[in-house]
Amino acid sequence: MPLPPSARWLTLLLAGAGGWTTRLAFPDPGLSVLAPVGMAALFLALRRDSARWNALVGLVWGLACFGPMITWAHTAVGPVPWLALTVLEASYVALFGAAWAWARRGHAVWRSSAWQLPTFVLLWVAVEELRSAWPFGGFPWGRLAFSQADSPLAAYMWLGGTPLLSGLVAGLGVLLARAVLAAGQVALGRTLGALGALGAVLVGSLLIPLDTVAQDGTLRVGAVQGNVPEPGRLDAFGERRQVLDNHVAGTRALLDRVAPGELDVVLWPENGTDIDPQVDQEAAGLIDGVAREVRAPLLVGTVQYPPEGGRYNTAVLWEPGTGPVATYSKQRPAPFAEYIPMRSFVRHFSDAVDLVTRDMLPGTEPGVVPMASQRLARTVVLGDVICFEVAYDGIVREAVAEGGEVLVVQTNNASFGWSDESTQQLAMSRLRAVEHGRATVQISTVGVSAVIAPNGAVVRQTGLFTAEQLVADLPLRQTLTPATRAGDWPARTAAAIGVWVVLAGMVGAARLPRAERPDGPA
Repeated sequence: MPLPPSARWLTLLLAGAGGWTTRLAFPDPGLSVLAPVGMAALFLALRRDSARWNALVGLVWGLACFGPMITWAHTAVGPVPWLALTVLEASYVALFGAAWAWARRGHAVWRSSAWQLPTFVLLWVAVEELRSAWPFGGFPWGRLAFSQADSPLAAYMWLGGTPLLSGLVAGLGVLLARAVLAAGQVALGRTLGALGALGAVLVGSLLIPLDTVAQDGTLRVGAVQGNVPEPGRLDAFGERRQVLDNHVAGTRALLDRVAPGELDVVLWPENGTDIDPQVDQEAAGLIDGVAREVRAPLLVGTVQYPPEGGRYNTAVLWEPGTGPVATYSKQRPAPFAEYIPMRSFVRHFSDAVDLVTRDMLPGTEPGVVPMASQRLARTVVLGDVICFEVAYDGIVREAVAEGGEVLVVQTNNASFGWSDESTQQLAMSRLRAVEHGRATVQISTVGVSAVIAPNGAVVRQTGLFTAEQLVADLPLRQTLTPATRAGDWPARTAAAIGVWVVLAGMVGAARLPRAERPDGPA
């Protein structure tokens, strides 16, 4: 039976409120508990048996969630790219709404509430995986898991990574919605059952062991946040050599806190030098000079320009007196920011594409940087990822699986202004620390930078658009967590089952006349 116009507007209002509520679960303010509330609102808004209507409901939810979440894109590149990205991400929630309508038409899902929860969860995880991979390599920002850095549920990252945690948040939303529906029907047993299951998930997170003890020594690191000349501007790197000078000065400032030779390594952020020291002798002299002063290797974020064209976003391990001894190049450049697909077509919508004069090329090697440590008398492997790569499961997992004993997230947030981009990224770094059981340093040109324990706790943190330094002893760990060992199989399994339940629902719908299908799940 079609909904009256007033009920339709209320449903869309519920969807919009649910999307906005979910956005508030992400930094800032990062109210993690609101994510299941927002998902409960989506579940309740998707009760009508119409794929087209549910796609509209999902679109409204997605616009209300992603639009406010990624306002930093507006700050960096303007309103048109921000709007396009918002609509693209919201379209995946629209796809989820339609898929849920199709999947629940299967006889088993319609008639048994026990099947509805796993079906809803698996579909949500499958759609998250799809938007994290396609198009142009995907955009994983805003996955439900990334809202839980301050929640006890974060411990589930250790067990099953992002797919498990996102699925649990979606599942808690379904349980909360069921409790609301059962309470409205004064069904005490079902209300208590839903709330009991919700509580069991929360209690279960407290039983997961998150070990933070060093297994093979500690690494004493310094991290330098040098700041930029023009805070919050896209052309913040406009003054040649100023960013390099800032990070040289910040490295020298470390000597106010430690003696020369006391640090094992000094970490610079992505684009810590705005001049490639491998071709510019003056830049090389500055970096090597300050490395000699602190008597420690530097992990320097720079840009390389190969003779065949393009550029690489690269981290270079610089040994004092020797120069580069290891490198890592970013594997997943950001489309429409670091390289421009379909440049001539996109220019019709925004001339900001012309700010990217040389497209960035993808690196081909995993993010592992071996570093010889005289103090530890062995080679320590740094697991390195650059900027948005922290959002991609496989890139971070590979850096750990290939031997990374600590994680380094080098990033440059200069063009995002005073937005929430840096704190949203910090939440991801914290969750990656839990997922792989590794101490993590997020080091940014302008902040927010932080030292993170293997259990996700922030040990030290800097402000935004400040020049600061961090010194910390990081526990070196080599064991692999269940999430690291599982690889991408949880995500592949969710995707495969998601496709299967949608197809099964379509077959079931073909066998059941529309008039016999009631609106709303059992």
